[in-house]
Amino acid sequence: MTRHDITLHVNGRRYDICVEPRKTLADALRDDCGLTGTHLGCEHGVCGACTIIADGETVRACLMFAIQAEGVELRTVEGLAQGNEMHPLQKAFVEHHGLQCGYCTPGFLMLAAGVLEKNPTIGDEELRDILASNLCRCTGYENIVKAVRAAAAEMGAAQ
Repeated sequence: MTRHDITLHVNGRRYDICVEPRKTLADALRDDCGLTGTHLGCEHGVCGACTIIADGETVRACLMFAIQAEGVELRTVEGLAQGNEMHPLQKAFVEHHGLQCGYCTPGFLMLAAGVLEKNPTIGDEELRDILASNLCRCTGYENIVKAVRAAAAEMGAAQ
């Protein structure tokens, strides 16, 4: 199969890679860019473990081909922290026990980051509805919601 040279812009860094047209963005991030924080769960866009931010919108990286991401600013979970300083969402997930096994956590962090960056004062019902689009088999979601609420308060206070 023919391979294509593409350039991905991820977390402010440029990655020149060569991919087959059918390679998913999730696989390219993990295999070609070494960014293994984007997890693969269902590979059908249902679970949300592969959620990233592309040009300011949350997307399921398993549903996008890598070649579709050329020229798009991508942000993965590795891009949340600023150096050694964790993002408020990362801190809140730890402090409010928003994770157990951690497999779904990168997807939840990116989904929540995308939501809070657009609407930091989102209501509880809408937040719960959005967070329900990602699946977690361990936590029961309550602590995830508490963590996102705490992070929203911290992020709002910092502005």
